[in-house]
Parts: sequence; structure tokens; C-alpha cells
Amino acid sequence: SEVIAYLLTWTTYGTWLRGDQRSWVDKRRAIPGTPFEATDPARVELNRQRMEESPVTLASEARQAVDAAIRETCAYRSWELHEVGVRSNHVHTVVTASVSPDRAIADLKAYGTRALNRLYPSANRSNWWTEGGSKRYLNSRESLLAAIEYVRNQDVPH
Repeated sequence: SEVIAYLLTWTTYGTWLRGDQRSWVDKRRAIPGTPFEATDPARVELNRQRMEESPVTLASEARQAVDAAIRETCAYRSWELHEVGVRSNHVHTVVTASVSPDRAIADLKAYGTRALNRLYPSANRSNWWTEGGSKRYLNSRESLLAAIEYVRNQDVPH
């Protein structure tokens, strides 16, 4: 059926490593319905050692800057932003966009990066976000409303 929106989710750099206890999906097998991979402490440690920068946790002013950047991106691109939730270690958006979900998430992360670089000019970071992100297709009004409700009712940002 026709895609009416995307639920896009991405994490801040270094805060959700593959193998940790919160679950993860091997991107080589990431198709809908694929079971989550088991917790793997050795893989978490290997990924931690490979990190080029320290993990990113977004403070209140950073969350506000990223939220504003996402809204600006959607307005500029004429995308319908149904809901946005910027948390200390991840971002959720529900958006109807005229591009692929890969392109939409790349644009949203790019604008968020610019906002963070303006807010923290001396940070000199090359990585604010983890690579990729979750891209869910919403094909019905019910799935759209459920995604909006999910993002809206996330726990209060930590």
C-alpha cells in the first residue's frame, strides 16, 4: 500500500552500540520482522574501542536547537512534520516527505548537525549522530496516528 509517512529514529553518537542490552538489528539482515540480535558484551566493547570521539548526550539547549532545525528542514523542503521528539540520546520524527526515508533522515541529521555546530562552535566534532537510523514506513492512518502517539508519549527527556 501507499506510504503516507515515515517514522524516522536515530541516536546520538556512541550512546547505543551494537550488541548492548537494549536490542539491535544486524544491518545486513535488517528487514521487517527480523528478530533482534542477542546482547553481546564483547561486541559492545569492540564498538566502544572503535569510537573516534566521545559519546554525545544532548543537553536541553541542544535538544531545542535540533528540534528547531528539524522544523526548519521540514518547512524548507515542504515536508509535513507530524511529530518530533528530541531526547538526550535519540531523535524521533514522524514526517511525510517527497523523498526516500534515507534521504529524509540524512537531511534532518545534516540540519541538526549544523545547529549543534553553531551552538557549540568549539566542540570541533565530526560525529554528532550514529550512522544510519531506523526508517519505518507508515502505510495507514492508524499506523500514522500510532507513531505520532508513540513519539508524543515518550518519557520526559533525560
